[in-house]
Amino acid sequence: MRLRSWVLGITIVALTGLSACQGGTPMRSLSVEDALGRTVSLASPPQRIIITGRANFMLNDAVYLFPDAPERVLALAQANQAASAFVNLVDPEAEAKTRLMPDAAADEIAAAQPDLVLLKSYMQDPVGDTLEQLGIPVVYLDFETPEQYERDLATLGALFGDEDRAEKLWGYYDRVLERVADATEGLTDAQKPRVLLLQYSEKGGEVAFGVPPAGWIQTQMVTLSGGIPIWTEAASGGGWATVNLEQIAAWDADQIYIINYFGSAVDVVEQLQADPQWSALPAVRTGQLIPFAGDLHSWDQPDTRWGLGLLWLAQHIQPERFADVDVLDEVYRFFGDFYGLDRATIDREIVSLLNASQLQS
Repeated sequence: MRLRSWVLGITIVALTGLSACQGGTPMRSLSVEDALGRTVSLASPPQRIIITGRANFMLNDAVYLFPDAPERVLALAQANQAASAFVNLVDPEAEAKTRLMPDAAADEIAAAQPDLVLLKSYMQDPVGDTLEQLGIPVVYLDFETPEQYERDLATLGALFGDEDRAEKLWGYYDRVLERVADATEGLTDAQKPRVLLLQYSEKGGEVAFGVPPAGWIQTQMVTLSGGIPIWTEAASGGGWATVNLEQIAAWDADQIYIINYFGSAVDVVEQLQADPQWSALPAVRTGQLIPFAGDLHSWDQPDTRWGLGLLWLAQHIQPERFADVDVLDEVYRFFGDFYGLDRATIDREIVSLLNASQLQS
């Protein structure tokens, strides 16, 4: 079953508004409804866009799904998780563009003279309100759940004047969701493995493991893929909840997936397999301690790669029902169709980062 459409209010409302001209061509005014439900009106399509704030790589990757992004993105925020490396692949001029700190103040952003700033919704209070007081339009986006992806892609389609592209992009994710839903239809709880998804961290030199809240895309992926997320009661807050080995052992998961946003999940799994306490866990003994797939970004998170992540995870959780999934073929099509990367570049910059074990169920 497909998700119902969330594309409401993301329309061009003044196609005949000739409020500005550029190169002799009439420019149309437009209005979009952003993730906060606000109507943002622009005198003409934005030509000097800044993407900034925390978690900006998710916005970068979504914006660069649109072919006009390289010539219209003026500046970006510096980012972790090899985000710069990926932007450099899809934007030939990226290295020459201004890079702001994720916590850049409004006056620093304004100094670049953008005609639009794109921010995650939770950046309204730290910086967005001040930007608007300075007369700079701000559009807020979420890109955190499948439903939000449909809505926010439509918003970008309106901003870029490329609604057809937005529909094509959402069509890809919608087909992935439908494919997974069809394959998992009719599963009983007895047929669903008990799944534990853990984020590995060594911040401050201390090793820790965290589980995501029930409403986050990571948890949704497990449920959509035909698994039972067994940790949800322990993650009732607004972010990753730290759990200890005693709790991990008590859950007695059938499968454990390891996420590592700042290093190799494969290396972490190898370390844990060699640890006597971890090697005693049933999931580890049966070969079900699994590094979550990823290239420059882990595929579990609400980056544009989440469609790949969902197919990959479904193939591991319900291998018999997803035997027809060729993850490598999905990778070639995704990065080729939507980012315009050729096969040689995909092999060199994307596939080379995927461990062979991550591509097999």
